[in-house]
Amino acid sequence: MNTRDTLRINQKGHLEIGGMDCTELARQFGTPLYVFDEAYIRRMMRVYQDTINAEYGGHGLVLYASKAFCCEAMYAIAKQEGIGADVVSGGELYTAMQAGFPAEKITMHGNNKLPREIGYALDCGVGTIVLDAYSEADLLEEEASKRGMVQNVLIRINPGVEAHTHAYVQTATPDSKFGFSVADGAAAAFAKYVLQKKHLRLQGFHCHIGSQIFEKHSFVLAVQKALAFMAEVKRTLGFEASVLNMGGGFGIWYTDEDAKLGVEDYRGYLTALISAVKEGCKELGLPLPFINLEPGRSIVGEAGITLYTVGAIKEIPGIRKYLAVDGGMFDNPRYALYQSKYTAVLANRAAETPTEVVAIAGKCCESGDLIGTQFSLPKAKIGDLIAVLSTGAYNYSMASNYNRNFIPAAVLVKDGKAEYIVKPQTYEDLVRNDVIPERLK
Repeated sequence: MNTRDTLRINQKGHLEIGGMDCTELARQFGTPLYVFDEAYIRRMMRVYQDTINAEYGGHGLVLYASKAFCCEAMYAIAKQEGIGADVVSGGELYTAMQAGFPAEKITMHGNNKLPREIGYALDCGVGTIVLDAYSEADLLEEEASKRGMVQNVLIRINPGVEAHTHAYVQTATPDSKFGFSVADGAAAAFAKYVLQKKHLRLQGFHCHIGSQIFEKHSFVLAVQKALAFMAEVKRTLGFEASVLNMGGGFGIWYTDEDAKLGVEDYRGYLTALISAVKEGCKELGLPLPFINLEPGRSIVGEAGITLYTVGAIKEIPGIRKYLAVDGGMFDNPRYALYQSKYTAVLANRAAETPTEVVAIAGKCCESGDLIGTQFSLPKAKIGDLIAVLSTGAYNYSMASNYNRNFIPAAVLVKDGKAEYIVKPQTYEDLVRNDVIPERLK
Protein backbone atom coordinates (compact mmCIF):
# COMPACT_ATOMS: atom_id res chain seq x y z
CA MET A 1 0.00 0.00 0.00
CA ASN A 2 1.27 3.47 -0.86
CA THR A 3 0.85 5.10 2.56
CA ARG A 4 1.59 8.68 3.56
CA ASP A 5 0.97 11.01 6.47
CA THR A 6 -2.70 11.39 5.52
CA LEU A 7 -3.30 7.76 4.44
CA ARG A 8 -2.22 5.24 7.02
CA ILE A 9 -3.17 2.33 9.25
CA ASN A 10 -4.10 3.62 12.70
CA GLN A 11 -3.66 2.06 16.14
CA LYS A 12 -6.97 0.21 15.81
CA GLY A 13 -5.70 -1.51 12.69
CA HIS A 14 -8.15 0.47 10.55
CA LEU A 15 -7.39 2.40 7.40
CA GLU A 16 -7.40 6.12 8.07
CA ILE A 17 -7.51 8.95 5.53
CA GLY A 18 -7.27 12.65 6.33
CA GLY A 19 -7.45 11.83 10.04
CA MET A 20 -10.77 9.98 9.61
CA ASP A 21 -11.13 6.29 10.43
CA CYS A 22 -12.69 4.62 7.39
CA THR A 23 -15.02 2.58 9.58
CA GLU A 24 -16.39 5.83 10.97
CA LEU A 25 -16.79 7.22 7.46
CA ALA A 26 -18.78 4.17 6.47
CA ARG A 27 -20.93 4.42 9.61
CA GLN A 28 -21.59 8.12 9.12
CA PHE A 29 -22.06 8.29 5.34
CA GLY A 30 -22.75 4.72 4.24
CA THR A 31 -21.21 2.84 1.33
CA PRO A 32 -20.30 2.88 -1.47
CA LEU A 33 -18.60 6.19 -0.82
CA TYR A 34 -16.00 8.30 -2.58
CA VAL A 35 -13.55 9.85 -0.12
CA PHE A 36 -11.12 12.66 -1.02
CA ASP A 37 -8.09 13.80 0.95
CA GLU A 38 -8.07 17.60 0.88
CA ALA A 39 -4.53 17.98 2.22
CA TYR A 40 -3.15 15.77 -0.55
CA ILE A 41 -5.06 17.67 -3.23
CA ARG A 42 -3.72 21.00 -2.01
CA ARG A 43 -0.21 19.61 -1.65
CA MET A 44 -0.12 18.48 -5.28
CA MET A 45 -1.54 21.77 -6.58
CA ARG A 46 1.20 23.59 -4.68
CA VAL A 47 3.96 21.26 -5.91
CA TYR A 48 3.26 22.21 -9.51
CA GLN A 49 2.65 25.94 -9.05
CA ASP A 50 5.49 26.40 -6.56
CA THR A 51 7.89 24.68 -8.96
CA ILE A 52 6.86 27.01 -11.80
CA ASN A 53 7.33 29.95 -9.46
CA ALA A 54 10.76 28.79 -8.32
CA GLU A 55 12.18 27.41 -11.57
CA TYR A 56 10.51 29.69 -14.13
CA GLY A 57 10.03 32.96 -12.31
CA GLY A 58 6.31 32.40 -11.95
CA HIS A 59 5.91 32.82 -15.73
CA GLY A 60 3.26 30.11 -15.92
CA LEU A 61 0.05 28.77 -14.45
CA VAL A 62 -1.12 25.31 -13.46
CA LEU A 63 -4.58 24.45 -14.79
CA TYR A 64 -6.43 21.73 -12.90
CA ALA A 65 -7.75 19.21 -15.44
CA SER A 66 -11.43 19.12 -14.53
CA LYS A 67 -12.18 15.88 -16.35
CA ALA A 68 -10.32 13.94 -13.65
CA PHE A 69 -12.89 14.93 -11.00
CA CYS A 70 -15.28 17.81 -11.33
CA CYS A 71 -17.47 19.30 -8.63
CA GLU A 72 -17.89 22.76 -7.16
CA ALA A 73 -15.67 22.02 -4.17
CA MET A 74 -12.72 21.18 -6.42
CA TYR A 75 -12.98 24.57 -8.09
CA ALA A 76 -13.24 26.23 -4.67
CA ILE A 77 -9.98 24.57 -3.63
CA ALA A 78 -8.27 25.47 -6.90
CA LYS A 79 -9.42 29.08 -6.52
CA GLN A 80 -8.01 29.27 -3.00
CA GLU A 81 -4.72 27.81 -4.22
CA GLY A 82 -4.51 30.45 -6.95
CA ILE A 83 -4.30 28.05 -9.88
CA GLY A 84 -6.39 27.86 -13.04
CA ALA A 85 -8.56 25.14 -14.55
CA ASP A 86 -9.20 23.52 -17.87
CA VAL A 87 -12.67 22.42 -18.89
CA VAL A 88 -13.83 20.25 -21.77
CA SER A 89 -17.59 20.82 -21.81
CA GLY A 90 -20.29 23.32 -21.06
CA GLY A 91 -21.16 21.29 -17.98
CA GLU A 92 -17.68 21.55 -16.51
CA LEU A 93 -17.64 25.26 -17.29
CA TYR A 94 -21.03 25.76 -15.65
CA THR A 95 -19.83 23.94 -12.53
CA ALA A 96 -16.80 26.23 -12.34
CA MET A 97 -18.98 29.32 -12.76
CA GLN A 98 -21.35 28.12 -10.05
CA ALA A 99 -18.36 27.82 -7.73
CA GLY A 100 -17.32 31.41 -8.47
CA PHE A 101 -14.14 30.40 -10.26
CA PRO A 102 -12.44 33.23 -12.20
CA ALA A 103 -13.26 32.70 -15.89
CA GLU A 104 -10.07 34.38 -17.06
CA LYS A 105 -8.12 31.50 -15.49
CA ILE A 106 -10.05 28.88 -17.46
CA THR A 107 -8.89 27.18 -20.65
CA MET A 108 -11.51 25.33 -22.68
CA HIS A 109 -10.67 22.22 -24.71
CA GLY A 110 -12.60 19.81 -26.90
CA ASN A 111 -12.38 18.34 -30.38
CA ASN A 112 -16.05 19.10 -31.10
CA LYS A 113 -17.19 22.00 -28.96
CA LEU A 114 -20.89 22.55 -29.53
CA PRO A 115 -22.18 25.94 -30.70
CA ARG A 116 -23.97 26.44 -27.38
CA GLU A 117 -20.75 25.63 -25.50
CA ILE A 118 -18.73 28.11 -27.52
CA GLY A 119 -21.36 30.80 -27.00
CA TYR A 120 -21.49 30.08 -23.28
CA ALA A 121 -17.68 30.21 -23.01
CA LEU A 122 -17.60 33.62 -24.68
CA ASP A 123 -20.41 34.93 -22.49
CA CYS A 124 -18.59 33.74 -19.37
CA GLY A 125 -15.33 35.40 -20.43
CA VAL A 126 -13.25 32.22 -20.59
CA GLY A 127 -9.59 33.19 -20.80
CA THR A 128 -8.44 30.81 -23.52
CA ILE A 129 -10.07 28.45 -26.00
CA VAL A 130 -8.01 25.70 -27.62
CA LEU A 131 -8.86 25.30 -31.30
CA ASP A 132 -9.08 21.81 -32.77
CA ALA A 133 -10.80 22.23 -36.17
CA TYR A 134 -11.24 24.67 -39.05
CA SER A 135 -15.01 24.68 -38.51
CA GLU A 136 -14.45 25.55 -34.87
CA ALA A 137 -12.25 28.52 -35.79
CA ASP A 138 -14.98 29.73 -38.16
CA LEU A 139 -17.73 29.33 -35.56
CA LEU A 140 -15.69 31.00 -32.82
CA GLU A 141 -14.84 33.89 -35.17
CA GLU A 142 -18.53 34.34 -35.97
CA GLU A 143 -19.67 34.23 -32.34
CA ALA A 144 -16.90 36.55 -31.14
CA SER A 145 -17.74 38.98 -33.94
CA LYS A 146 -21.39 39.05 -32.85
CA ARG A 147 -20.25 40.00 -29.36
CA GLY A 148 -17.75 42.59 -30.58
CA MET A 149 -14.85 40.85 -28.83
CA VAL A 150 -11.51 39.23 -29.55
CA GLN A 151 -10.97 35.78 -28.03
CA ASN A 152 -7.56 34.44 -26.98
CA VAL A 153 -6.91 31.05 -28.57
CA LEU A 154 -4.31 28.30 -28.72
CA ILE A 155 -3.99 25.66 -31.43
CA ARG A 156 -3.72 22.04 -30.37
CA ILE A 157 -0.85 20.38 -32.16
CA ASN A 158 0.29 16.78 -32.45
CA PRO A 159 4.09 16.95 -32.07
CA GLY A 160 4.66 13.32 -33.07
CA VAL A 161 5.36 12.01 -29.58
CA GLU A 162 3.13 9.27 -28.28
CA ALA A 163 3.74 8.30 -24.67
CA HIS A 164 2.64 5.16 -22.87
CA THR A 165 3.04 3.91 -19.34
CA HIS A 166 6.65 2.90 -18.68
CA ALA A 167 7.68 3.62 -22.29
CA TYR A 168 7.85 6.40 -24.82
CA VAL A 169 8.04 6.18 -28.56
CA GLN A 170 8.47 8.70 -31.31
CA THR A 171 5.82 8.39 -33.95
CA ALA A 172 5.14 10.24 -37.15
CA THR A 173 1.52 9.18 -37.31
CA PRO A 174 -1.01 12.03 -37.38
CA ASP A 175 -3.83 9.60 -36.54
CA SER A 176 -5.59 11.22 -33.60
CA LYS A 177 -8.92 12.91 -33.15
CA PHE A 178 -7.05 15.67 -31.29
CA GLY A 179 -4.80 18.32 -32.74
CA PHE A 180 -3.04 19.12 -36.01
CA SER A 181 0.03 17.16 -37.02
CA VAL A 182 3.30 19.03 -37.05
CA ALA A 183 4.99 16.49 -39.32
CA ASP A 184 2.68 16.81 -42.33
CA GLY A 185 2.33 20.60 -42.25
CA ALA A 186 -1.27 20.59 -41.04
CA ALA A 187 -0.46 22.53 -37.87
CA ALA A 188 1.37 25.29 -39.74
CA ALA A 189 -1.43 25.57 -42.30
CA PHE A 190 -4.02 25.92 -39.57
CA ALA A 191 -1.92 28.53 -37.75
CA LYS A 192 -1.84 30.61 -40.94
CA TYR A 193 -5.62 30.27 -41.22
CA VAL A 194 -6.25 31.37 -37.62
CA LEU A 195 -3.92 34.34 -37.90
CA GLN A 196 -6.23 35.74 -40.59
CA LYS A 197 -9.21 35.83 -38.22
CA LYS A 198 -10.03 39.32 -36.93
CA HIS A 199 -11.75 38.21 -33.73
CA LEU A 200 -9.30 35.48 -32.71
CA ARG A 201 -6.01 36.32 -31.05
CA LEU A 202 -3.59 33.42 -31.49
CA GLN A 203 -1.32 33.26 -28.46
CA GLY A 204 0.43 29.96 -28.96
CA PHE A 205 0.11 26.21 -28.98
CA HIS A 206 -1.09 23.30 -26.91
CA CYS A 207 0.02 19.68 -26.92
CA HIS A 208 -0.78 16.71 -24.73
CA ILE A 209 1.14 13.50 -25.40
CA GLY A 210 -0.78 10.98 -23.29
CA SER A 211 -1.58 9.85 -19.78
CA GLN A 212 -0.05 7.89 -16.91
CA ILE A 213 3.47 8.79 -18.06
CA PHE A 214 6.43 7.99 -15.82
CA GLU A 215 9.40 9.00 -18.02
CA LYS A 216 10.72 12.54 -17.86
CA HIS A 217 12.18 12.20 -21.33
CA SER A 218 8.72 11.90 -22.86
CA PHE A 219 7.92 15.43 -21.70
CA VAL A 220 11.35 16.74 -22.69
CA LEU A 221 10.98 15.30 -26.18
CA ALA A 222 7.53 16.83 -26.55
CA VAL A 223 8.89 20.24 -25.50
CA GLN A 224 11.68 19.99 -28.05
CA LYS A 225 9.24 19.13 -30.83
CA ALA A 226 6.84 21.93 -29.84
CA LEU A 227 9.59 24.55 -29.68
CA ALA A 228 10.96 23.48 -33.04
CA PHE A 229 7.51 24.00 -34.49
CA MET A 230 7.22 27.41 -32.83
CA ALA A 231 10.53 28.41 -34.40
CA GLU A 232 9.31 27.24 -37.80
CA VAL A 233 6.09 29.24 -37.48
CA LYS A 234 8.06 32.31 -36.46
CA ARG A 235 10.32 31.94 -39.51
CA THR A 236 7.60 31.19 -42.07
CA LEU A 237 4.61 33.15 -40.77
CA GLY A 238 6.25 35.84 -38.68
CA PHE A 239 4.21 34.74 -35.65
CA GLU A 240 5.97 34.60 -32.29
CA ALA A 241 4.06 32.45 -29.83
CA SER A 242 3.77 33.78 -26.28
CA VAL A 243 2.05 30.75 -24.67
CA LEU A 244 2.98 27.06 -24.61
CA ASN A 245 0.57 24.64 -22.94
CA MET A 246 2.21 21.24 -22.43
CA GLY A 247 -0.89 19.44 -21.13
CA GLY A 248 -0.70 16.86 -18.37
CA GLY A 249 -0.26 13.11 -18.15
CA PHE A 250 1.96 12.67 -15.07
CA GLY A 251 1.62 9.10 -13.77
CA ILE A 252 0.36 7.98 -10.36
CA TRP A 253 0.53 4.82 -8.24
CA TYR A 254 -2.30 2.31 -8.61
CA THR A 255 -0.49 -0.92 -7.74
CA ASP A 256 3.06 -1.94 -6.90
CA GLU A 257 3.66 -2.33 -10.63
CA ASP A 258 3.76 1.48 -10.66
CA ALA A 259 6.39 3.76 -9.21
CA LYS A 260 5.62 5.27 -5.81
CA LEU A 261 6.15 8.93 -6.56
CA GLY A 262 6.59 11.61 -3.94
CA VAL A 263 6.55 15.38 -4.03
CA GLU A 264 10.19 15.55 -5.16
CA ASP A 265 9.52 13.17 -8.04
CA TYR A 266 6.70 15.32 -9.41
CA ARG A 267 8.82 18.40 -8.91
CA GLY A 268 11.51 16.62 -10.90
CA TYR A 269 9.15 16.01 -13.83
CA LEU A 270 8.30 19.68 -14.00
CA THR A 271 11.88 20.85 -13.48
CA ALA A 272 13.01 18.70 -16.41
CA LEU A 273 10.23 20.11 -18.58
CA ILE A 274 11.06 23.70 -17.63
CA SER A 275 14.77 23.14 -18.26
CA ALA A 276 13.94 21.83 -21.72
CA VAL A 277 11.91 24.97 -22.43
CA LYS A 278 14.73 27.25 -21.29
CA GLU A 279 17.40 25.39 -23.22
CA GLY A 280 15.27 25.05 -26.34
CA CYS A 281 14.28 28.71 -26.44
CA LYS A 282 17.89 29.80 -26.01
CA GLU A 283 19.04 27.49 -28.79
CA LEU A 284 16.25 28.52 -31.19
CA GLY A 285 16.27 32.23 -30.39
CA LEU A 286 12.73 32.23 -29.00
CA PRO A 287 11.44 34.30 -26.08
CA LEU A 288 10.44 32.24 -23.06
CA PRO A 289 6.72 31.50 -23.41
CA PHE A 290 4.17 31.62 -20.62
CA ILE A 291 3.76 27.97 -19.63
CA ASN A 292 0.54 26.14 -18.83
CA LEU A 293 0.36 22.62 -17.44
CA GLU A 294 -2.80 20.58 -16.97
CA PRO A 295 -2.35 17.96 -14.23
CA GLY A 296 -5.54 16.23 -13.16
CA ARG A 297 -4.98 12.59 -12.29
CA SER A 298 -1.77 13.39 -10.38
CA ILE A 299 -3.57 15.99 -8.27
CA VAL A 300 -6.67 14.04 -7.35
CA GLY A 301 -6.04 10.38 -8.26
CA GLU A 302 -4.21 9.18 -5.16
CA ALA A 303 -6.20 11.63 -3.06
CA GLY A 304 -9.30 9.49 -3.54
CA ILE A 305 -10.40 6.11 -2.24
CA THR A 306 -13.71 4.28 -2.58
CA LEU A 307 -15.27 2.43 0.32
CA TYR A 308 -17.48 -0.64 -0.18
CA THR A 309 -19.20 -3.15 2.08
CA VAL A 310 -18.77 -6.86 1.37
CA GLY A 311 -22.02 -8.65 0.62
CA ALA A 312 -22.33 -12.04 -1.04
CA ILE A 313 -19.23 -14.25 -1.16
CA LYS A 314 -18.96 -16.90 -3.86
CA GLU A 315 -16.12 -19.40 -4.18
CA ILE A 316 -15.74 -21.58 -7.26
CA PRO A 317 -13.24 -24.31 -6.20
CA GLY A 318 -10.12 -24.32 -8.30
CA ILE A 319 -11.24 -21.28 -10.28
CA ARG A 320 -11.94 -18.10 -8.34
CA LYS A 321 -13.37 -16.53 -5.21
CA TYR A 322 -15.65 -13.52 -5.63
CA LEU A 323 -16.34 -10.86 -3.03
CA ALA A 324 -19.44 -8.96 -4.10
CA VAL A 325 -19.68 -5.36 -2.93
CA ASP A 326 -22.42 -2.73 -2.90
CA GLY A 327 -20.80 -0.78 -5.74
CA GLY A 328 -19.40 -1.82 -9.08
CA MET A 329 -19.00 -0.65 -12.65
CA PHE A 330 -21.52 2.14 -12.09
CA ASP A 331 -19.11 3.91 -9.72
CA ASN A 332 -15.87 2.61 -11.29
CA PRO A 333 -16.14 1.48 -14.91
CA ARG A 334 -12.40 1.53 -15.58
CA TYR A 335 -11.78 -2.22 -15.16
CA ALA A 336 -14.74 -3.06 -17.39
CA LEU A 337 -13.51 -0.56 -19.99
CA TYR A 338 -9.79 -1.31 -20.09
CA GLN A 339 -8.83 -3.68 -17.27
CA SER A 340 -7.36 -0.99 -15.05
CA LYS A 341 -5.55 -2.34 -12.02
CA TYR A 342 -6.09 -1.21 -8.44
CA THR A 343 -4.98 -1.99 -4.90
CA ALA A 344 -7.57 -2.86 -2.25
CA VAL A 345 -7.39 -3.33 1.51
CA LEU A 346 -9.87 -4.45 4.15
CA ALA A 347 -10.28 -1.05 5.74
CA ASN A 348 -11.58 -2.45 9.04
CA ARG A 349 -8.75 -5.05 9.22
CA ALA A 350 -6.00 -3.17 7.40
CA ALA A 351 -3.15 -4.42 9.61
CA GLU A 352 -3.86 -8.08 8.90
CA THR A 353 -1.70 -10.09 6.52
CA PRO A 354 -3.30 -11.03 3.18
CA THR A 355 -4.03 -14.75 2.90
CA GLU A 356 -5.84 -15.16 -0.41
CA VAL A 357 -6.29 -13.66 -3.86
CA VAL A 358 -9.85 -12.73 -4.74
CA ALA A 359 -11.93 -10.95 -7.33
CA ILE A 360 -14.07 -8.01 -6.29
CA ALA A 361 -17.37 -8.02 -8.13
CA GLY A 362 -20.04 -5.38 -8.33
CA LYS A 363 -23.81 -5.71 -7.94
CA CYS A 364 -24.77 -4.94 -11.55
CA CYS A 365 -26.55 -7.42 -13.79
CA GLU A 366 -23.45 -7.73 -15.96
CA SER A 367 -20.87 -10.52 -15.95
CA GLY A 368 -18.10 -8.01 -16.65
CA ASP A 369 -19.01 -5.95 -13.58
CA LEU A 370 -15.73 -6.26 -11.73
CA ILE A 371 -13.40 -3.92 -9.87
CA GLY A 372 -10.61 -6.41 -10.51
CA THR A 373 -9.64 -10.06 -10.20
CA GLN A 374 -6.27 -10.11 -8.42
CA PHE A 375 -6.64 -8.56 -4.99
CA SER A 376 -4.56 -9.94 -2.11
CA LEU A 377 -6.66 -9.66 1.06
CA PRO A 378 -7.16 -11.31 4.44
CA LYS A 379 -10.06 -13.78 4.38
CA ALA A 380 -13.07 -11.49 4.19
CA LYS A 381 -16.51 -11.96 5.63
CA ILE A 382 -19.88 -10.37 4.98
CA GLY A 383 -19.95 -6.85 6.39
CA ASP A 384 -16.22 -6.19 6.05
CA LEU A 385 -15.21 -2.82 4.64
CA ILE A 386 -13.13 -2.72 1.47
CA ALA A 387 -11.18 0.35 0.41
CA VAL A 388 -10.04 0.56 -3.20
CA LEU A 389 -7.16 3.01 -3.42
CA SER A 390 -6.26 5.67 -6.01
CA THR A 391 -9.82 6.10 -7.27
CA GLY A 392 -9.91 9.89 -7.16
CA ALA A 393 -9.52 10.35 -10.92
CA TYR A 394 -11.97 9.16 -13.58
CA ASN A 395 -14.23 7.22 -11.21
CA TYR A 396 -16.89 9.72 -10.20
CA SER A 397 -16.29 11.47 -13.54
CA MET A 398 -17.21 8.32 -15.46
CA ALA A 399 -19.87 7.00 -13.09
CA SER A 400 -23.42 6.24 -14.24
CA ASN A 401 -26.78 5.13 -12.96
CA TYR A 402 -26.52 1.77 -14.72
CA ASN A 403 -29.25 -0.60 -13.48
CA ARG A 404 -30.60 2.54 -11.80
CA ASN A 405 -28.04 2.28 -9.07
CA PHE A 406 -27.05 5.44 -7.21
CA ILE A 407 -23.86 7.27 -8.12
CA PRO A 408 -22.17 7.33 -4.69
CA ALA A 409 -21.84 10.44 -2.61
CA ALA A 410 -18.42 12.05 -2.19
CA VAL A 411 -16.92 13.45 0.99
CA LEU A 412 -13.89 15.64 1.59
CA VAL A 413 -11.76 14.77 4.61
CA LYS A 414 -9.20 16.88 6.42
CA ASP A 415 -7.86 16.97 9.98
CA GLY A 416 -10.29 14.32 11.19
CA LYS A 417 -13.39 15.96 9.75
CA ALA A 418 -15.53 14.88 6.79
CA GLU A 419 -18.09 16.84 4.78
CA TYR A 420 -20.17 16.14 1.71
CA ILE A 421 -18.95 17.62 -1.55
CA VAL A 422 -21.41 15.57 -3.61
CA LYS A 423 -24.64 14.64 -1.85
CA PRO A 424 -26.09 11.11 -2.03
CA GLN A 425 -28.68 10.39 -4.68
CA THR A 426 -32.23 9.26 -3.92
CA TYR A 427 -34.78 7.20 -5.82
CA GLU A 428 -36.50 10.48 -6.61
CA ASP A 429 -33.30 11.66 -8.33
CA LEU A 430 -33.34 8.59 -10.58
CA VAL A 431 -36.81 9.34 -11.97
CA ARG A 432 -36.64 13.13 -11.82
CA ASN A 433 -36.47 13.58 -15.59
CA ASP A 434 -38.71 10.67 -16.56
CA VAL A 435 -41.92 11.55 -18.39
CA ILE A 436 -44.89 9.32 -19.24
CA PRO A 437 -46.67 10.59 -22.36
CA GLU A 438 -50.39 11.13 -21.83
CA ARG A 439 -51.25 8.39 -24.35
CA LEU A 440 -49.49 5.81 -22.15
CA LYS A 441 -51.39 6.66 -18.99
